[in-house]
Amino acid sequence: MRIPARLPLAAAFALLFCLAGKTAAADMKVAVVDVQRAVMQTEDGLRAQATLKKLFDSRQQELNKRQVELQKQKEDIDKQSRVLSQAALQKKVDDWQKQMVELQTTFVEYNKELEKKQKELTDPIFERVIGTIKRIAGTDGYDLIVDRATVAFSRSDLDLTDRVIQLANGSPGGAAASPPPAGASGGPTKAPTPAGSSRP
Repeated sequence: MRIPARLPLAAAFALLFCLAGKTAAADMKVAVVDVQRAVMQTEDGLRAQATLKKLFDSRQQELNKRQVELQKQKEDIDKQSRVLSQAALQKKVDDWQKQMVELQTTFVEYNKELEKKQKELTDPIFERVIGTIKRIAGTDGYDLIVDRATVAFSRSDLDLTDRVIQLANGSPGGAAASPPPAGASGGPTKAPTPAGSSRP
């Protein structure tokens, strides 16, 4: 079989691009940062988590209390269903359903309140972390710093998260950040648990 004297033009360009890409990648200085962890484990981030947890626990307790009360009402309605007139029973059912709708509305409002508070507390920290990352890129000559959440794999020696946390806290060193206080998980606060909506 005879080998063609030259590659087709498209194949030649593809090979050239591949070789150039490998050379460029080899010359690039890259790093990764776990942006969410950096935001939540700065000193301000840990304080924000504590504030959000306190608010969350308070709202969750209110929802739980109302849910228990409504469950008791439902059980009472079930017990009285055989002795009450149809009109009286219907009135109790309508009132219970109205309270359930109010509870679901409160749940939605609490979620919005928590999301608003979380954004209010964490947006300035996020901006400071991004500014810190840009500063590191400039001073250390990084061509690319990516969020760890967006890559499937990265070597541990490329991770600058601890250094970013320290610099965002105002510390010049690159040691690991202090462990979070009890109750601070390092992730976003979960929304309150919705109430049940079973019909009596």
